[in-house]
Amino acid sequence: MVQRTGSRRRKTRSKLSKNVAEKGKIKIRNYLQDFKESDKVILVAEPAVQGGMHHPRFQGLSGEVINKQGSCYKVKIKDGNKEKMIVVHPIHLRTR
Repeated sequence: MVQRTGSRRRKTRSKLSKNVAEKGKIKIRNYLQDFKESDKVILVAEPAVQGGMHHPRFQGLSGEVINKQGSCYKVKIKDGNKEKMIVVHPIHLRTR
């Protein structure tokens, strides 16, 4: 059996990096965002915070909040023809 090369963040140098204007302290309001069920959100990864981050494959996709799980949210997205449910921290979510 061949061993898998790399990790989740492999080949994401440009996708998971900030431009110069966005670098610096993270706003506290992004941590404290509150979403309700059936809110439409966009998955935008915050590269400075790795916890609760979605897979880079889902970067930029929009979805619907199903419910809350701890401090994170369950988001239903469509990946091709399949509907998937992922758990994402609110710092990686934006309202649509």
